[in-house]
Amino acid sequence: MTVRYETDGPIAIVTIDRLDVANAVDAETAERLIEAFEKFDANPDLSVAILTGAGGKFSAGGDLRAMMEGRGITVRPDGPGPLGPTRTMLSKPVIAAVEGHAVAGGLELALWCDLRVAARDAVFGVFCRRWGIPLCDGGTVRLPRLVGQSQAIDMILTGRGVGGEEAARMGLVNRLCEPGEALETARRLALTLARLPQACLRSDRRSVYEQWETDLATALRRESELGLEVIGSGEVARGLTHWRSGAWSFSDFVEG
Repeated sequence: MTVRYETDGPIAIVTIDRLDVANAVDAETAERLIEAFEKFDANPDLSVAILTGAGGKFSAGGDLRAMMEGRGITVRPDGPGPLGPTRTMLSKPVIAAVEGHAVAGGLELALWCDLRVAARDAVFGVFCRRWGIPLCDGGTVRLPRLVGQSQAIDMILTGRGVGGEEAARMGLVNRLCEPGEALETARRLALTLARLPQACLRSDRRSVYEQWETDLATALRRESELGLEVIGSGEVARGLTHWRSGAWSFSDFVEG
């Protein structure tokens, strides 16, 4: 099995398990990734997913050997992304837990996730630059949106590797940890998210993504529309009751 799917309370953990090729993705693996995240999104008992790679390696991207043998990922203008779920907008957040290399298509998989947790010695990069293989799975779109065009174009044109510390400084990585601790750090972050009121969290997340497609006035109106749906669901009233009861404190929102 090239993709492992397991659950831990409200968390789904999706692991690319092709260690012999540094967790590179072939056509079968891309399909398994789609299935795993569709399964997660459809399960009302799950709130957050984590994407990671087996054996201390996130993903080297598309499997070049599989491409040469006709088993490689497929690039098409429509339909699923070449590496699987990367054109899918889930209703719930995904966290990338990055150890080792997240390069080429592996970088694009990490960019698809909402948040990225990485070991200090992790490496991000457009390594496909050296083989003349273009970014075809969101890299030229998501990377500039996350870190700004100046830093993104540097990574994209040069293909250089960016370590965890630099990636955190530029905003590519949200949480840094010691080597070997990315999955556990991502798990703690996922539990923090899972404890929050979910309708509100998912609505605000959706608004963040939808605003890229519109002008400011339309984006602000859409934010209000989504917010009113949450208010109408009763979640705000429940939250205010919870607040008034004194049942929470600001320390409840400290990760750990």
